[in-house]
Amino acid sequence: MSFRDIFKSGFLENVSSISILDTVLALALAFGLGLFIFFVYKKTYAGVMYSSSFGVTLVALTMITTLVILAVTSNVVLSLGMVGALSIVRFRTAIKEPLDIAFLFWAIAAGIVLAAGLIPLAVFGSVFIGIIILIFANRKDMTNPFIVVLSCDGHESEENALNMLRQYTKRCVVKSKTARRGEVELNLEVRLRDTNTDFINEIAEINGVQSAVLVSYNGDYMG
Repeated sequence: MSFRDIFKSGFLENVSSISILDTVLALALAFGLGLFIFFVYKKTYAGVMYSSSFGVTLVALTMITTLVILAVTSNVVLSLGMVGALSIVRFRTAIKEPLDIAFLFWAIAAGIVLAAGLIPLAVFGSVFIGIIILIFANRKDMTNPFIVVLSCDGHESEENALNMLRQYTKRCVVKSKTARRGEVELNLEVRLRDTNTDFINEIAEINGVQSAVLVSYNGDYMG
């Protein structure tokens, strides 16, 4: 065994397995795709509180996935060890919006495809997915439910408000009713006929109606 064999390092040999130019190019493209995913997420977000940190996570996730796949494709032995190492990772962050899961998988898939060298598939695929999400996520649907909160001073004003509400909506269902002395509070799920919400102003003008509130509802939050 020679002196050179003693200090021979497999780590140093792997330095030249991936060129610096390929690494910089892959990470630059991953950054661009991550920014595009972030842009689509920002344009289609429909939640209550917008989180800019999640958008930054999408950019970072695309680049990190690209970095990992570049390392895996350069060494078969490393790929097996990487699978074992990543299998013990557990993420506990709760995802409140179903569409957020799609953005996470999109960022991961874009990073994988890009690092595999399929640059046209990663670019055109991401553009196509972004256009589809922009079209369907921003489409206004009148069948989406709304919640109407009515506060009345008695049975007569309650009936008048309900009759007017049924005239302007396709569907009106009482979800809860709270009765106190001199006050009745109703929570109703309604489906609007169109985008006009002026009927809430008319209901609020009915004698005996103390307040009328209309809020959008998606099953998880109101706002």
